[in-house]
Amino acid sequence: MEDLKLKKQEIRTQVEEKLEALPKKERTEKYGLIEEQLFDFANFREAEVTLLYINQPHEVDTANILKRCSESAKDIVLPLFNGDHNGTKLYKITDITKDLKSGPNNILEPNPDRCKPVPIDDVDIALIPGIAFDEKGGRLGIGNGRYDRIISKLPITARKVACATEDQMTLLVPMESHDKYVDIIITDKRIIYKI
Repeated sequence: MEDLKLKKQEIRTQVEEKLEALPKKERTEKYGLIEEQLFDFANFREAEVTLLYINQPHEVDTANILKRCSESAKDIVLPLFNGDHNGTKLYKITDITKDLKSGPNNILEPNPDRCKPVPIDDVDIALIPGIAFDEKGGRLGIGNGRYDRIISKLPITARKVACATEDQMTLLVPMESHDKYVDIIITDKRIIYKI
C-alpha cells in the first residue's frame, strides 16, 4: 500500500515537472486543442446537464470551457466540497461572474447563497479533473479522493470524461480499490475510449 502511494506521488511529480517545463504559450495552445475536441464531441454537445470543474494547478485549465458553456444552452453544474468526506453538493451556475466565490487555495467554487442545488442523478456528462491518466481510463488526481467519490455516485448513464494534454498521459496509473476510472480522455491529439 505504501509502495502504491509512493508510485502515485512519483507519477504526479513527473507530470507536474513536464507541464511546468512547457512554455506557457505551448500549454495554452494544447488547452485550446483539447477544448475544440471537447466541443466537437457528440456526447458533450448533446448533454444538457454538464458537471464541470474549476482547475487546480497541473490540471487542464477550464476557464474558457466554463465561459463557452455559459454562453450556450447547457446547464453548468459545479461541485462544492465541504470538509467531511461526503459533503459534496452540486450547484447550477447561471452566471459565472456572479455565482462563484473564492474558496480554499483561492480556487473558485459555487456560492450556495446564489446557486440552486442539483441532484447528481441529473448529470448527463461529467468532466473529471486529474494530473495523470492512462489509456485504460486510470486517473490520478491531487490525492484527496473527492472526484473518486463523485464518480461513484454519478448515474451509470453519465459519461465520465477527462481532459488532458499528451504530457499527462502515462503508461499505467496505479489504481487502488477506491480509485475510479473515467470512460473517455480527450487530449490535444486524440480521443481515447477506455479499453
